[in-house]
Amino acid sequence: MEQGQLWRQYIIAGVANIAITATGFALGWTSPVNLKLLDPDDTPLPRPVTNDEISWIGSLISAGAMFGPFIGGFLASTMGRRWGILLSSVPLIVGFILMIAVQNVEMIYAGRFVWGLAVGMLFTVTPMYCAEIATDDTRGALGSFLLLFVVSGFLLVYAVGPFISYFALQYVGVAIVAIFCVLFFFMPETPMYYLNKDDVDSAAKSLQFIRGKSRAGVEAELDKMAAEVRGASQKTAYLSDVFRGANFKAFYISCALVAAQQLSGINAVLFYMATIFETAGAILDSAIATIIIGAMQVGASAVTPLVVDRLGRRMLLLISCTGTTIGLGLLGMYFILDTNGSPIVDSMRFLPILALTLFIISYCLGLGPLPWVVIGELFPIDVKALASPIATAFCWLLSFLVTRYFYLVADIVGMGVVFLIFGVCCIVAFFFTFFVVPETKGKSFQEIQDMLAGKVSPSKTETI
Repeated sequence: MEQGQLWRQYIIAGVANIAITATGFALGWTSPVNLKLLDPDDTPLPRPVTNDEISWIGSLISAGAMFGPFIGGFLASTMGRRWGILLSSVPLIVGFILMIAVQNVEMIYAGRFVWGLAVGMLFTVTPMYCAEIATDDTRGALGSFLLLFVVSGFLLVYAVGPFISYFALQYVGVAIVAIFCVLFFFMPETPMYYLNKDDVDSAAKSLQFIRGKSRAGVEAELDKMAAEVRGASQKTAYLSDVFRGANFKAFYISCALVAAQQLSGINAVLFYMATIFETAGAILDSAIATIIIGAMQVGASAVTPLVVDRLGRRMLLLISCTGTTIGLGLLGMYFILDTNGSPIVDSMRFLPILALTLFIISYCLGLGPLPWVVIGELFPIDVKALASPIATAFCWLLSFLVTRYFYLVADIVGMGVVFLIFGVCCIVAFFFTFFVVPETKGKSFQEIQDMLAGKVSPSKTETI
């Protein structure tokens, strides 16, 4: 039996996810830049921004990301997964051009919204691409690359943002996009897309490139893929199909997982991390503390691809929900004590860093990467381009609401109460995962569909 070269799919998925690094850079951009925009001596604008404008700057990327999935889904189904990812570079570059040419806060709004289009496109098409180039036993690892590369973008902007000028920071972002475009241009389209277009020869060549095998070496896998595509292509998929039978089960599981991801408060924490440290009066300088948290994000996210296909999706999600709940509980407790003027707070200045570290590490192990892995796995190919954008848009709608109203709600009830609310959402996510989410580790796309349709009875360890 021809062995092939397993490393090839890791390299291809890694190159595809360089664009995801650019989105992480854009998402984390507010953490160092907000402080510059508030400083009369450092802002590129004629005046410092207001707190309300800061909220809009933070949230508008999520507003754009609500529309991006539908653009990405359309491109993925008509032009291919590869071009769907490549064309995301257009809104990324346009966003950076607007930031460089900035004359007023409205240009920053526009740039953030356009970046959001790219975020929505990439978070829809990249998991699809990685799932379709992966073998059954590496699909979880390749799907987990998304968060690893997102947080790498966060770390980069956290590390350089506080120490270089506003304009120099934008050129760093442009460089990431340029590197991505050059490298990904030479990557292949997915075999599944070609098979869906009845182009068997192109599918074979693509699979040969990805697996590092001869035509004879990929023939069995190609036949299996072709059978899955034929089964999915027997009818035209309509939007109503998303809400029927096994597809609806896949859809509500996907939506529930992205809801858990966003209602953990992750984007509020990441967008306003430096401000949170400033507010908490933490023992470390906010810029240094943010870099430390960013580095921990990368370290924790690097663990998931190594263990997700061994421990399974459910186990990591349960661990993640537990850790985020504890971290948010500690953070909420600290802010409540601080707000009430408790004398014990002076001896607990380390707690925000400890709590955020636990929260971030736990999030990166499960709630961060695995909803995207699951979305890439649960839907059959005929409805994937319809269902994935809806689930992704729902994710970013929640992200917009959380980031836009985080400070408003915190002003009303206190930042501590807000973090406790996020913690309750993580508890709910734990029980949803425990009782509803199926285990997809090591299963083929067809086996997953059979399991969702009730044709296969999962074992107790796979779904409860």
